[in-house]
Amino acid sequence: MSAERIPGSSSEPADLVGCVPCDMMRGRVPLPGGQIHATPRWLVMHVLGTFGLGALAVVPRRHVVHVADLVDEEAAELGGLLSEAAAVVTALTEPVQVYTCQWSHTHGEAAHIHFILQPIRRSDMERHPGRLGPVLQSAMFTAENKPGPAEVAAFAELARTAFAQRRTAR
Repeated sequence: MSAERIPGSSSEPADLVGCVPCDMMRGRVPLPGGQIHATPRWLVMHVLGTFGLGALAVVPRRHVVHVADLVDEEAAELGGLLSEAAAVVTALTEPVQVYTCQWSHTHGEAAHIHFILQPIRRSDMERHPGRLGPVLQSAMFTAENKPGPAEVAAFAELARTAFAQRRTAR
């Protein structure tokens, strides 16, 4: 992996070749559904894994592996963006709850942080009775609950529209 650093921003590289989120954001690998929403310091995209259709990832544009390493401006943007992304997920999926979590490991090492906003539908709970929280997420992950590229692209377009409508309504 090669790294590019931005002087004065932090000890973390701005872009790390070989890091999946960095590579997706910079067009080195495909990003299913494309970029859904962006702020100056964060991007929103559909999750690639098995968190189900409608799960969004909020990812810092800069390569950051620890929440403690966010610069003040990144931290200041994060709360509002998580709330806004959760509102979009809620509007489009009508879940019982939107789980919001940060899991960022690759091969047992800390990796580029990203926050997952995962809609939990009644049907998810019925498929995995008695499981809630991280246990439900684990069951869904193990069940290979991965949507196809066409489903992700269609949801991403709906989410882009929902974000734009929220911005216009302000």
